[in-house]
This record gives sequence, C-alpha cells and structure tokens, in this order.
Amino acid sequence: MTTPVCTSASKAATPTPYPSFSTYVRARGPVLLRTARSLTANPCDAEDLLQTALTKTYVAWDRIEDHRALDGYVRRALLNTRTSQWRKRKVDEFATDELPEPNTAAAPATDPAEQQVLRDAMWRAIMKLPDRQRAMVVLRYYEDLSEAQTAEVLGVSVGTVKSAVSRALGKLREDPELAPVR
Repeated sequence: MTTPVCTSASKAATPTPYPSFSTYVRARGPVLLRTARSLTANPCDAEDLLQTALTKTYVAWDRIEDHRALDGYVRRALLNTRTSQWRKRKVDEFATDELPEPNTAAAPATDPAEQQVLRDAMWRAIMKLPDRQRAMVVLRYYEDLSEAQTAEVLGVSVGTVKSAVSRALGKLREDPELAPVR
C-alpha cells in the first residue's frame, strides 16, 4: 500500500462521526441529485447545490429529531440554498440569437511597447514628486486606498491627504513626459 501524497486528503478519508449520515448519503444520493438537477440548468451546478445542502444537513444532524423525514429536510435545504444563490446572483449574461460584433473602431489596439513606455514615464514623473506627495499618490492610486485609509497609514488628516494629492496630480499634469496622455 502506498502512502498518500496529500495528508489532508488522507484525513478527509477518515470515517465521519455520524455513520448514519454516510449510510443515508450513499442510499439517497442519486435521488437527491435528481432533485438538485431539476433545480438547476447545469449538472455541475446541481452537484454543487447538493453538496452544499448535504453539508447543511450534516451540520444539523444531531438537531434533526425525525431521521425518517431526512429527504424532506434535504429537499428544503436544496430549495433554500438555490433560492439564496438565485437572489445573490449577478445578472451579467444575456442570451441572444446573434453574437455581438466586436467594436474594434471604438477602442484601437494599443501597442504593448507603447504601454510600457507610458508606465515608465509615469513612474519617472511620480519619482520627481516630494516624498510625502509620492507616498500619498502611491497609496491612493496604486494601492487603491481611500483618503481616510491613506490618512490613517501616514498619520495625517484626511484634509492633508486631499490637498497633497491634489497638488501632486497638478504636478503630474504639468510633467512634459506625460503630454501624450493628455
């Protein structure tokens, strides 16, 4: 017998504290999977849905008084989980009969070499700023911190951050190397 490579996988293979849960899943798993498939369009999503519902059932296993009604409990967990997923989902895909044409005229392809030249020019311009302004610009725009977070990190007021960043951006706008950006 070979030793498992992944120790966490070997730990996961240990028996559950609820052998009756394992027996239930083996016996009723296919039926419950059919129920999950009826709730989703994708078989992979159905497997994930069932996995989540069974996890919820496992967590509540000692609180379930009547184990003869487990199918109803798991079905309710399936429905509740699916409803939660549906409510949380972000609609960013729309089914259409025709594929949209890529709008190549709106955004011309940029040359990676030109982008690198622009990045280098930006860093040179930032390096010309005084230390304090440079730190604030980097925290605000490269680290994406809010004004309040930047002020907290640097130990200054929010107003100081606003005015220093404003002055720094003014200097960057005037930098001759960044003229192509304007």
